[in-house]
Amino acid sequence: MTTAQELDDRYGRTRRRRLPWILGGSVALLVVAAFGWMIVDQSMNSVDADDLGFDLVDEHTVDVRFQVTGVQGKDVVCIIEALDEEFGVVGWKVMEIPAGESHSQALSASVPTVAEATTGLVNTCWVA
Repeated sequence: MTTAQELDDRYGRTRRRRLPWILGGSVALLVVAAFGWMIVDQSMNSVDADDLGFDLVDEHTVDVRFQVTGVQGKDVVCIIEALDEEFGVVGWKVMEIPAGESHSQALSASVPTVAEATTGLVNTCWVA
């Protein structure tokens, strides 16, 4: 046994292994990269819909004006609702919006109702 080995044994020094640290760092880097890509992918496919107004045409129809923002070159589907004074749904419509060249599109939809509505709005939109 050499003097260096005797000193290492006496003072409890051992040879450090670097392989577990390298593997752990590689796994952590892959996890961070995967989460980053999921966030970017989700934001690229997110759709934002803003209500611009509504018109009560008669007791069985509501026209809803809205703006869809966020996706360019992809089809979008929106759910448009008409509500009564107690916020119950009295009419709804699924509106398919074809892909457009613009980042933002102003649209309108006519929603048939089963009772008199007091408001109209966009419930949700998503990329088709």
